Amino acid sequence: MKIVSWNVNGIRAILKKDFTKSLNGLNADIICLQETKAQDQEVLKALESQSSYHIYVNSAEQKGYSGTAILSKVKPIQVRYGMGVEEHDKEGRVICAEYDNFYLVNVYVPNSGRELIRLDYRQRWDADFLNFLQHLNRRKPVIACGDFNVAHSPIDLKNDKTNYNKTAGYTQIEIDGMNNFINNGFIDSYRILYPDTVMYTYWSYRFNSRAKNVGWRIDYFLVHNRFTNHIKDIKIHTDIMGSDHCPLSMELNI
Repeated sequence: MKIVSWNVNGIRAILKKDFTKSLNGLNADIICLQETKAQDQEVLKALESQSSYHIYVNSAEQKGYSGTAILSKVKPIQVRYGMGVEEHDKEGRVICAEYDNFYLVNVYVPNSGRELIRLDYRQRWDADFLNFLQHLNRRKPVIACGDFNVAHSPIDLKNDKTNYNKTAGYTQIEIDGMNNFINNGFIDSYRILYPDTVMYTYWSYRFNSRAKNVGWRIDYFLVHNRFTNHIKDIKIHTDIMGSDHCPLSMELNI
């Protein structure tokens, strides 16, 4: 089984940038999209060419903001939207699909914002999301994938010293949030396979950052440690354009 995660930074915008060709080339069994920036019907229309997939969409109440989608060739046992916390569930950031052997949670974690104005909220989000994953994991192993909006360690961003505790995505509070996931059994699967490899998944549109490879690794597959023996490989597809993030894929032996 092959699962792809991709922050598309606007489903309607990326359609004009060889998105369909890229998806077909990835040939995934399940595709998790983040930051669709459209309402449910707009996302479904944008994805209407993907007829081999069952499509599930969770859009924000605010138009043109946030949003997630799952495309799955195998119909899930059930699909759940949000994590059951009213404060968080208005922004379309979570979809959970249940399969025979695991839960797959597609997530777009809130950015702490310029001048870290949402950092307190982000801290509450991380705690509540971990609680949500732990609750699911009591029944079946969990795979959580998506844009977690945090670089976990210095190897995960180009300019770690200049960004530490100053820039959203690399504060100690956010790092501690990721530590809490890992300390509770949700493993950063890319780092298990490639502990010393410098790879990024996001580059700002400013300053020609992608061409210079001034990036951040903020997109993850977190897999509970009782399921990591099923992981065959993880790839970061830096050659695929269309967004300020690139897709990543995980192959499972199931």
